[in-house]
Amino acid sequence: MPRLWSETIDAHRRAVRDAILQTAAALVAQHGLAAVTMSRIAEETGIGRATLYKYFSDVEAILLAWHERHVAAHLEHLSEVRDKAGDAGERLAAVLEAYALISYERSREHYGADLAALVHRGERVAEAEQQLSDFVRDLVVEGAAAGSVRIDVTPEELASYCLYALAAARSATSEAAVRRLVTVTLAGLRPPAE
Repeated sequence: MPRLWSETIDAHRRAVRDAILQTAAALVAQHGLAAVTMSRIAEETGIGRATLYKYFSDVEAILLAWHERHVAAHLEHLSEVRDKAGDAGERLAAVLEAYALISYERSREHYGADLAALVHRGERVAEAEQQLSDFVRDLVVEGAAAGSVRIDVTPEELASYCLYALAAARSATSEAAVRRLVTVTLAGLRPPAE
């Protein structure tokens, strides 16, 4: 098969897959998880049911793929934020703020508790949480080596501290409140006064 043809087919498949994921998420946000069916997703996406089943076996598989894509995009965003910041302390602060803002914004999305329960279970979520924890831990290690992060607590414990503390951003009332929470979290990372 010619390369151009192959690339065109691959691009088409990605576009159809993306449309399926976005449509399913939008339907859940509008009507709730229980109201979303494969037939409805196919209809709203503008494809036949047979085509939809070539991509996904059921609604759950679609929503898990949507969530995986969401998580991957968040991790990519955090990497970009890290790479744009200056020294180790600035990188850690920038990533923690970006993570807290993601948590805050995500809490304002109206996908419902049923969807959250569906996508926040199993191995895939555990893997994503471990990736995030490792990402923050590595920044903590860099900060400790630069002298801007305490060394009397293990990097793993400090990464957990950050992620649990910043989970409170989900119930924050404003972005300013989120930034205050980040400030408090960063204060807990500073080396103790001698």
